[in-house]
Amino acid sequence: MRVVVVRHGETDWNLNGRMQGHAPVPLNETGRQQADRVGRYLGREYAFDRVVSSDLLRTQQTAEAIREYVDAPVSLDSAWRERDLGVYQGLSYGDIHERFPEFALGEAAVEAASEVPEGGESLLDVRERVLDGWNAVLGGDEETVLVVTHGGPIYLLLGHVKDLDVQAALLEHSQSNCGVNEFHHDGTTRLVCENVTEWDDGGAIEGAFGSADGRAAGE
Repeated sequence: MRVVVVRHGETDWNLNGRMQGHAPVPLNETGRQQADRVGRYLGREYAFDRVVSSDLLRTQQTAEAIREYVDAPVSLDSAWRERDLGVYQGLSYGDIHERFPEFALGEAAVEAASEVPEGGESLLDVRERVLDGWNAVLGGDEETVLVVTHGGPIYLLLGHVKDLDVQAALLEHSQSNCGVNEFHHDGTTRLVCENVTEWDDGGAIEGAFGSADGRAAGE
């Protein structure tokens, strides 16, 4: 089985360093161009049997753009959402680092992973639901599946495959907007490629990279 996991295109909140969480933030013009270009690339490189997308606005818009080039049904799954940041949604990464250090993994390590923002969810909770979504994807037949999701879930999935704890998973990875990750699964999971952003046409998808504090919070 082959699973390709793609991050959504750029939003203005990405550009301005604001934590999005579950906010209904749309793709900006750059993000729409990224989604179109990655869609063309994916349509050339893969024959997908189905597409699974987070049900948040920015991922749905990315999946819709990709569907222009990919002939496969799309289903929405809230398991692939970004972290629910509760009252901290919309704050900058710098605000979290300076005002709420208990949520900055680089400082508080394991404690930050279990911290629950008011009205939100902990990183451990996010990992649990993302892995539920991952196991549901793997429950299908031998097929090729595209998952459109967010930076946080991708970091946690990569950490799971590499056997990393939450802290390492979030601090040791970067994902560009519309970065492509490929996994092969045949009883065990193998990472084939990570955060691919250069395409056959000679161009590159330019995207926002989250800071360590952004990863700790939810991009």
